[in-house]
Amino acid sequence: MGYCRVLILSPHTDDGELGAGGTIARFVDEGKDVYYVAFSGCETSLPKELPKNTLIKECKDACGVLGIQPENITLLNYQVRTFTAHRQEILDSLIQIQREIKPELVLVPASTDMHQDHGIIYSEALRAFKKSASIWGYEQPWNNLTFTTDVFVKLRAKHIQRKLTALKQYESQSKRSYMSERNLRALMNVHGSQIDTKYAEAFELARMIYDDNMFSSRKTTT
Repeated sequence: MGYCRVLILSPHTDDGELGAGGTIARFVDEGKDVYYVAFSGCETSLPKELPKNTLIKECKDACGVLGIQPENITLLNYQVRTFTAHRQEILDSLIQIQREIKPELVLVPASTDMHQDHGIIYSEALRAFKKSASIWGYEQPWNNLTFTTDVFVKLRAKHIQRKLTALKQYESQSKRSYMSERNLRALMNVHGSQIDTKYAEAFELARMIYDDNMFSSRKTTT
């Protein structure tokens, strides 16, 4: 893959890792500049006995396991399940991110994701990046009634392990069914079988931009 700058948009801490953690690990290994933005630390969803910054800390730890540089992590503070009321602010944030990072590939929740916050990030990301970047939608089966598998990223065992280790950083979410290692492995096995390989993550293709410069080597020779 020739993309050099990749942006992960995670409505809430852990969404990006759940939907694309193996792909993120592979991109980091390939030397791509990977940026991660989470829009909510979900403070109001945490048990009262936990510190309010619990998910923020867990997110930073998870991104570190995947290999994302600390300076490439942006954590915003929109309240969970209120994104609809802040669409313009979110769009303004995305436009600013586009100007600063200029990503060539953006990973977002899929268009069929039923969570209200996820839907806002998908639609506003299309507005912000439709002219400048390819856009892939990642899968979260518990939120998707349907999902189109247009793009597959082959993964090695080391990428799978980094994804699973990253998600284990979210101790506050460990009892949720979507954090089940068995379920996560099963999904990546299924997508691998679709392209006759052991492991893969699949994405919905929302936008594809081909640029010769994007697919040329980043290294110069003399």
